[in-house]
Amino acid sequence: MACRNNIYIVANMPDRQPCPLSTEPTSSCPSDGRWQFNTNIAFRSDGLLVARYHKYNLFHEESFDTPPQPEIITFDTPFAGKFGLLICFDVLFYKPTIALVEKDVRQLIFPTAWFNTLPLLDSVQYHQSLSRSTNITLLAANLPHDNKNMAGSGIYTPFSSIYHHSKRGDPEEGKLLVARVLVLDPEWSGQRVATEEEKLESESTSSPVTDSGFCHSESYSDASSVPSSSATFTSFMIGDPFTFVLLNEKEGRVKVCNGSFCCHLQYKRISQGDSEELYAFGAFAGLHTLDGDLSLQVCALVRCAGSDPSSCFHVP
Repeated sequence: MACRNNIYIVANMPDRQPCPLSTEPTSSCPSDGRWQFNTNIAFRSDGLLVARYHKYNLFHEESFDTPPQPEIITFDTPFAGKFGLLICFDVLFYKPTIALVEKDVRQLIFPTAWFNTLPLLDSVQYHQSLSRSTNITLLAANLPHDNKNMAGSGIYTPFSSIYHHSKRGDPEEGKLLVARVLVLDPEWSGQRVATEEEKLESESTSSPVTDSGFCHSESYSDASSVPSSSATFTSFMIGDPFTFVLLNEKEGRVKVCNGSFCCHLQYKRISQGDSEELYAFGAFAGLHTLDGDLSLQVCALVRCAGSDPSSCFHVP
């Protein structure tokens, strides 16, 4: 397919690899002498296999094995430079996601079977925020599966996004997304990487789903001068006790802390007519024990279900 259409292709598939049998109790080799990995493979336009990535962070995947070590896998293209590979649950972890970003890999390809979980893990919301916060382009391809609440694929850049998110009950059909995006790889040997002026122009013209109403980190005010809010309350989200503060003003700067971990927000509300929606800003740092143990630090801006703080998820 790659050769016939003169394109690069990334596909997700199982990969079976032999491993050395050992009597050592610490050996990760299964008793049948083979590993089976959840795998991304990349083919270049002449059909040659150029990259293979084995998923390290598994999520209830009994049919697959965890590789002995996390892999940081990239491949180069003549049209846009370097791309990195990751799969689904990997996106929540330092390796490979942040490790790739720290190696200045600015374009990531991300096949996933992502089931949307409000309020923090909706596919479009989370993947778009990752792109903006780390200044990368993320190509996310999700499975459409209504019964498992799986939906949401997109092409996300720091400047604009195009995505498809089907509604519950819609036909479970795939949708091809096409967008012209700027090259972010600083080491690309082709034409020059986009200038700051071109990036600003892209913010308003490159995509029909552009949303430039967000702050870059360079524009934030000095967060250290903002005192912690004294009017806080505790509410549970996905089993974790967040410390929240209500956002009652039209604009402002707030700081909320959960123990020694603090979150800062500079915000401005856009008039919604007679709407009286209630928003809260929260922080959590600790051990998350729902669906596995994870050490988390989270800052969250959420809309409450009603006009009372008790509607901001579960108040103990």
